[in-house]
Amino acid sequence: MKRGVQFGVMVVVGMLLSGCFLTKLVTAPMRVGAAVISIVPGVGNTAHDAIDEVAERVDDIPI
Repeated sequence: MKRGVQFGVMVVVGMLLSGCFLTKLVTAPMRVGAAVISIVPGVGNTAHDAIDEVAERVDDIPI
């Protein structure tokens, strides 16, 4: 019984960490950081755009 539960948990974790979910997990902090940086006068929007572009490319990685 205990092995069956462990196997089930492993399957669910494997499904959650695959593909789109994994890239979203990586890019979410990037996007939050970019939003915070965009507040800085002068260079904030440029930095935000650069970080957002990198996050878009990470989202496109086929894993």
